[in-house]
Amino acid sequence: MALGNHSTITKFLLLGLSANPHVQALLFVLFLGIYLLTIMGNLMLLLVIRADSRLHTPMYFLLSHLSFVDLCFSSVIVPKMLENLLSQRKTISVEGCLAQVFFVFVTARTEACLLSGMAYDHYAAICRPLLYGQIMGKQLYKHLVRGSWGLGFLDALINVLPAVNMVFCEAKIIHHYSCEMPSLLPLSCSDISRNLIALLCSTLLHGLGTFLLVFLSYTGIISTILSISSTSGRSEAFTCSAHLTAVILYYGSALLRHLMPNSGSPIELIFSVQYTILTPMLNPLIYSLKNKEVKGERSLQDSSDLPQLHKGQARWNRLAFTEGRREPGAPESSVPVTPQPRGACACSALHAAPTALP
Repeated sequence: MALGNHSTITKFLLLGLSANPHVQALLFVLFLGIYLLTIMGNLMLLLVIRADSRLHTPMYFLLSHLSFVDLCFSSVIVPKMLENLLSQRKTISVEGCLAQVFFVFVTARTEACLLSGMAYDHYAAICRPLLYGQIMGKQLYKHLVRGSWGLGFLDALINVLPAVNMVFCEAKIIHHYSCEMPSLLPLSCSDISRNLIALLCSTLLHGLGTFLLVFLSYTGIISTILSISSTSGRSEAFTCSAHLTAVILYYGSALLRHLMPNSGSPIELIFSVQYTILTPMLNPLIYSLKNKEVKGERSLQDSSDLPQLHKGQARWNRLAFTEGRREPGAPESSVPVTPQPRGACACSALHAAPTALP
C-alpha cells in the first residue's frame, strides 16, 4: 500500500478560510488564542481531576478522557492551519493529508461516543439516583471509554484504508483549511463509490447511533425534571442544559458537515470550525461553570450518614430534606432518606467543575 504509486499528485493545496493576507493575519491571532485556551483549559481540567481524589468518579473519569480527546482533536487540526495562515505555500502532502483524515476520524468519533456515555451517566444520576453506584460500576465506565476509543479507530480504518487506494489526478485544490474525507473524495479520478458508501454508513451508524443514546437519555432526564414539583429542584436539575448544549452543537455541526454536499461554502466551513476548533475549547469552560457549587457542597463529600450512596447522591438527599421532608422538631441527623423527588440535583453535583480551576 505504498502511497507514492497512487498518483502523480504528491501535494494538495489548502485554500483555508481566506485569501486576503490581512484577514489571514487576524485569523492567525484568533485561532492561536483559541488553540492556547484549548490546551490550557483541557490540561488544567486533566490535572485537577487527576490530583483531587474527590473527583475520582465515573463522570469525571469520562470527562478526563473527553479533555484528552479534545487536546488531540485540536492538535490534529489547528497547528497545520496556523502554519498555512502564515505561509505562502499552503500545501500538504498526500500522505500527511490521509494521516490527518485518519486522526480526525479517531478523535471525532471517540468524542461522539464519550458524549453519549456522559449523557447516559446524567440519566443514571438523575433518573436512578439510588441505583447509580450499581448502574455506573467501575467496569462499565471503563468499558465505555475503551469502547469509545475502539470504535473511533475502527471508523477511521473503515474510511481511510479504502482512501489509500484512491488515485488523484490533476485536481489538487482543497477548499478547506484541513483534510477531511468529504473534501478529499471529489479530488479522486478513480471510482469512489466504496468510499462514499463507507463514509455514509459509518457516519449514519456511528453518529446517529450515539446521538440516539443521547436523545433517549435526555428524554428520560427531561421527564424526571418535569415531575419535580419544587422550583429549586428543577433549577438544580436544569444545570445539565450546559452539557446538552455542547452535545447539540457538536453533533449538529459534525453530522451536517459530513452529510451535506462538499462545496467549500462558508456555511460548510462554519460547521467545520464549530466541531473541530470551537468545541474542544468550549468543553472545559462548560464544565467549569458550577465550581462555586462544588465549594458549597464539600461538607457532603464524605457524608457518614449515607455510606451506601454515591457522593453526588448525598447532595441530592440534602435537597430532598430542604423541601419540607424533615420531620417537625427533628434534628438534621435524624432525617430519613427518601427516594423522591428523583434527580433534583444529582446532575449538578456529579458534573460540577473542579474548584481548583481558575
